[in-house]
Amino acid sequence: MTALPAWTIYALSAFGGYLLGSIPFGVLTTKLAGINIREVGSGNIGATNVLRTGRKDLALITFLGDTGKGAAAVGLAFALLLSLDQATRQVGMALAGGAAFLGHLFPVWLRFKGGKGVATFLGTLFAAAWPMGLLAAGTWLLTAFIFRISSLSALVAAALIAPLALVFDQPHAFIVMALFMAVLIYVRHRDNIRRLLKGEEPKIGKKKTAEV
Repeated sequence: MTALPAWTIYALSAFGGYLLGSIPFGVLTTKLAGINIREVGSGNIGATNVLRTGRKDLALITFLGDTGKGAAAVGLAFALLLSLDQATRQVGMALAGGAAFLGHLFPVWLRFKGGKGVATFLGTLFAAAWPMGLLAAGTWLLTAFIFRISSLSALVAAALIAPLALVFDQPHAFIVMALFMAVLIYVRHRDNIRRLLKGEEPKIGKKKTAEV
């Protein structure tokens, strides 16, 4: 059997990753419970907003789903590319992970209006390089423990992951993927950044009907 050209492998990895990332777990889980997540809090489809429904179980399912789809995209790419050289495999995994993240932010099923990507970011990192995933999760938890602000925790973790990947000599493909996701996290959190600068960003556990 003739081997597929590299560009075809990369395209398939990215396309498959995007479709996985587009699965809107926040919408699906709340809809089954008779809740329209778009009418709750900020209207965001992520676990943080799902938690504002008062249903911790739905928020946990959403978090696990959003984390898992990023990890699954990277894992499937790894399995499919296992017979190829390491460099090709790393690029394919990075493309699949980055595409899954992009799919969560701009899901085709929701007219490209998705979430902010933090859970998918973490899941992708864990699957691509678990030490980096641990560092990102640890950074998020530490920042959240100190400041009790979810968005700030995400922004700090996103800002640090690419420099940390450089320090720990991660593959170039991983560093590019991490940087790509970090930039988009900042873009998607631009309203949160404005509120942080004004001191108006609500803290974790605080119920709010306005956007967060």
